[in-house]
Amino acid sequence: MSDGGTARVTTVEREGARKTAEGLEHLTGFGNEHSSEAVPGALPEGRNAPQRAPLGLYAEQLSGTAFTEPRAENRRSWLYRIRPSAAHPAFTRTGNGALRSAPFTQTVPDPNRLRWNPLPEPAGGTDFLAGLWTLGGNGDVTQRSGMAVHLYHATASMERVFSDADGELLIVPEHGGLLLRTEFGMLHVEPGHIALIPRGVRFRVELLESSARGYVCENYGAPFRLPDLGPIGANGLANARDFRAPVAAYEDVEGPVEVVNKFCGNLWSAVYDHSPLDVVAWHGNHVPYAYDLRRFNVMGTISYDHPDPSIFTVLTSPSDTPGLAGVDFVVFAPRWLVGEDTFRPPYFHRNVMSEYMGLIEGAYDAKAEGFVPGGGSLHNMMSAHGPDRETFDRASAAELRPQKIDDGLAFMFETRWPVSLTPQAARADHLQQGYDTVWQGLERHFRPLH
Repeated sequence: MSDGGTARVTTVEREGARKTAEGLEHLTGFGNEHSSEAVPGALPEGRNAPQRAPLGLYAEQLSGTAFTEPRAENRRSWLYRIRPSAAHPAFTRTGNGALRSAPFTQTVPDPNRLRWNPLPEPAGGTDFLAGLWTLGGNGDVTQRSGMAVHLYHATASMERVFSDADGELLIVPEHGGLLLRTEFGMLHVEPGHIALIPRGVRFRVELLESSARGYVCENYGAPFRLPDLGPIGANGLANARDFRAPVAAYEDVEGPVEVVNKFCGNLWSAVYDHSPLDVVAWHGNHVPYAYDLRRFNVMGTISYDHPDPSIFTVLTSPSDTPGLAGVDFVVFAPRWLVGEDTFRPPYFHRNVMSEYMGLIEGAYDAKAEGFVPGGGSLHNMMSAHGPDRETFDRASAAELRPQKIDDGLAFMFETRWPVSLTPQAARADHLQQGYDTVWQGLERHFRPLH
């Protein structure tokens, strides 16, 4: 197996990938019953598995949920491919690199507030898979519960193909655009976008620049969905129509292709005699998506007080307790602040949920310094956090005029259980020392009236 350290991406290859990315068509809507065919007549009509599928293709179902889950939660797609997925040799174990999975038992869960700088520059020729670096997580991949926080830093396009049987992958680019070639077709994401690769879907990541960096939430639990809107009503937050699904596009490639499968926390490799990205037509709702975070329809106060961050939820993975997410994906998108007699940055807070925050661009309005694009912070459950001293002093004295926040884009993975660190994250050179000092100097202002 390639260790990700030998591939190179040339300027010509990057330009070719970028032209392909810029010319992509797509389907719209989240959770829809989509259908697409790359060759006219490839998609059967009136049935899923005819005796002889059109054009000599093989019919195959990919199930992201159990067959008998309620219709509203059921995820499955029918694929019509050149060869069935079953046509492959045995997989063998291969090295995991810096990729780790739950249960995370090598370190004790830490109540301290922690913050990291961006990942160091990787070796040349590091592809997306080799560039994955696990910070931590919770739950258990074998029980399909919990989540993991990964970061990636890549300098080369993938030549191999990857799939994750343990969970779906929410990819959040921070630097460098990506062209994602999946079984369902291609998606293009840039910093400020996200991509969602469902459990079990095979894909390859091609770089559109000389390097790429970002974040990944691996969701072991229930598939991400749009959150319920409740009193908000029928519209707002992430609109379903703004999600982009790929149109069918296939690779008809004969020859050795390495396929890596993540299964129960470990990587397994096999060399196929063809590309598994050979789906000529498909239909269903277990599909990849891309979404532009700047299209998020922000809701907030138009009177007083700062809303809870749940109002910024883009996607949620529900648990067995209503309202308690296995993981929420939250974005702090451009927005107006107009609250009267209100401390406008995020308030001081202790939360039963655990919060990992990352920064895509600009600055975060609760931290004046130290929280940089590509970096991240972890505030585990009930860890007190909030604005640093400089932000508090400035916001407390500010003239409260309407204010547009458009110089930063931050996000949060919020999860029901504590995030346990990997040893590599607990001992990383890019772990900031002295993070607690940002709250030092918050002076006593209490003055009794009598």
